[in-house]
Amino acid sequence: MHHAKSTLRIAVALWPLLSAAVCVAAPSRYDFSADTVGAEPSAFTPVVGVWRIGVEGKNKVLVIDGGKWKQGQASAGLADKARALYGERYAEFLDNVKAYAYFPLAVAKEIDDFRNGEISLRFKPMSGRVDQAAGIVFNLKPNGDYLVLRGNALEDNLVLFKYIRGKRSSVQWIKKIPTPTLQWHDLKLVVRGRRIEGYLNGKLTLEHEWEDPISGKVGLWSKADSVVYLDDIKIKKGGKP
Repeated sequence: MHHAKSTLRIAVALWPLLSAAVCVAAPSRYDFSADTVGAEPSAFTPVVGVWRIGVEGKNKVLVIDGGKWKQGQASAGLADKARALYGERYAEFLDNVKAYAYFPLAVAKEIDDFRNGEISLRFKPMSGRVDQAAGIVFNLKPNGDYLVLRGNALEDNLVLFKYIRGKRSSVQWIKKIPTPTLQWHDLKLVVRGRRIEGYLNGKLTLEHEWEDPISGKVGLWSKADSVVYLDDIKIKKGGKP
């Protein structure tokens, strides 16, 4: 009897720690090593633009292929992809995403509702006359609204943009943040409730308090004729802030 009571007391004492551990999921990692070169990525659904698996040396990477970009070009089979992502609300998502056809977008398949946690990736701008941009999409809603944290090798800045009903506007703009072409860079987003943090190459560069709690799908982003390599993508969902 005494042993049973001791066990119960230990379980009660450890419960908060065990609960916290359950709330924090193991990170999802994407290195594209199992994907087929030349094919679309298996873990992301391309919605706008050309996204394919490429090779750098012996390493497989995800390529945003803006060299084939045409303004207003959605990805092949967009209607079926939208239906897979949002079910009955796919038509609403489809209509709004077509307004963003200037901005390549690929949505993570496994992440239904990202509210708190971290999303990180490595990106290497390769070419692009108009842009050389890469970003992390989050707070993606069924109607196509979303937020994006992005770097651009041709502009030397880190920007938090919002997309509302087909219109883009800047939320926060940090200047003099170089991401040179033909070099790998680390980009990380941290979300805690309404708080947004942006890290570039390990340094906290952007901080913002959003108007509402973050909630929605996540993905990858680019712009216009950007040709960019992406690798080592990690999505770690946390518990309540």
